[in-house]
Amino acid sequence: MGEENKVTLYGMWASPFVKRVEIALKIKGIPYEYVEEDLRNKSQLLLQYNPVHKKVPVLVHNGKPIAESLVILEYIEETWKNGPKILPEDPYERAKVRFWASFIHHQQLFDSMVSAAKSSGEAHEKAMKEAFEKLTVFEEGMKDFFPSGTPHFEDENIGFLDIVLCSLFGAHKAQEEAHGLKIIDPERHPLVYSWVTALNEVPAVKESLPPHDKMVALIQFLRRNAPH
Repeated sequence: MGEENKVTLYGMWASPFVKRVEIALKIKGIPYEYVEEDLRNKSQLLLQYNPVHKKVPVLVHNGKPIAESLVILEYIEETWKNGPKILPEDPYERAKVRFWASFIHHQQLFDSMVSAAKSSGEAHEKAMKEAFEKLTVFEEGMKDFFPSGTPHFEDENIGFLDIVLCSLFGAHKAQEEAHGLKIIDPERHPLVYSWVTALNEVPAVKESLPPHDKMVALIQFLRRNAPH
């Protein structure tokens, strides 16, 4: 890979936002350099590349930084057109995918999961209840996407919404162990459960999953240090 087409991803091993960018790069077959950031001691490069939010992920392509994971996914799709498509060609189908990706990402499902990880007692129970309710809404909405039932995937047919979903729930077994309860229940949310299970068997996703024990320890640490 020439210097004129260099791709660098600044991330943190447990971040679902970083994981979705990693998965997209792997699906597209884009070589990249990965730089692990210590979020308690952020590098000057990270602060330089993302002065507004000062967060990961940041993708640097030919010296130009792109921040915010969903924006990065769109950039990857628009820049590398030769690899597998992660967004549908049809404008209406694209709009539906973006709507549900936003539902997961923007102040909905993901925020409830973060609140649960950082709380305890009644606050934790309330956050988990909200997460389950939003997961039910998502489950119902996804029936239009999979009218025949159980999804099946290969690297080349993973799309935008798949990437966003598995970045959040790919490590659900670690989340469940740390929280001490079932988050994705095959009886309560059979479609989402089978969807995530199928995605976790895809090589590009499997390679990007954070280590189970390390993830459990991180969530437990966050919960121990949560305000009571």
